Amino acid sequence: MLNISALECRYGGIVALKGVGVTVEAGELVTIIGANGAGKSTLLKAIMGQVHREAQVMTFEGRDLRRLSTLEIVRLGIALVPEGRQVFGPMTVDDNLLMGAYLDRGRRALVQERLETVRGLFPVLAARGQQLAHSLSGGEQQMLAIGRALMAGPKLLLVDELSLGLAPVVVHELYRKLIELHRGGVSIVIVEQNARLALHASDRAYVLSTGSVAVEGPARDLLQDEAVRRAYLGG
Repeated sequence: MLNISALECRYGGIVALKGVGVTVEAGELVTIIGANGAGKSTLLKAIMGQVHREAQVMTFEGRDLRRLSTLEIVRLGIALVPEGRQVFGPMTVDDNLLMGAYLDRGRRALVQERLETVRGLFPVLAARGQQLAHSLSGGEQQMLAIGRALMAGPKLLLVDELSLGLAPVVVHELYRKLIELHRGGVSIVIVEQNARLALHASDRAYVLSTGSVAVEGPARDLLQDEAVRRAYLGG
């Protein structure tokens, strides 16, 4: 589904990613872990065309992403849940969700169908449709950010720092919802600080270290890898 090789990104003179290769098969849930500053969020932004990048290969379902705009990438079926949620605070929950379906705004039946699907996944969003987004709790805002991305009807969902700033009970509920989406056929890539939880939920994983892939493999193998355990799982 997603195939990337020899990806490089720079911020001025700083190399954020160098020689990165990542693949995601249809139906997979893949986790990207690593220390702060390892390049995890930059990788997702590069996939979305939000930062300048160079790559030997960067394709999605056979389509070359390297010269496409973010808008065109969303049209192909990739959506991003950004770090820090970035909901539109002064707008209602429903209006935030409808913004996610902006590209399909003329297809009312389709938009309504997606809206009902999101409300079914996150009933709290249905109950608070007319509430302003800034008044939601952090966990509810994360649900809204995921729901907004799902309104684009993605085949591949990118989630940046799902657990950031959230209570453990909320994080576990969000992971339960993502696993539900995954089982429903949505391919997912999660960038995550909570490495243990993410690995338990994933099929495969990549460990980024200073902008390069240090380790990759089945998530269950990384959970048992002594170096990964020491560095990211607390021993």
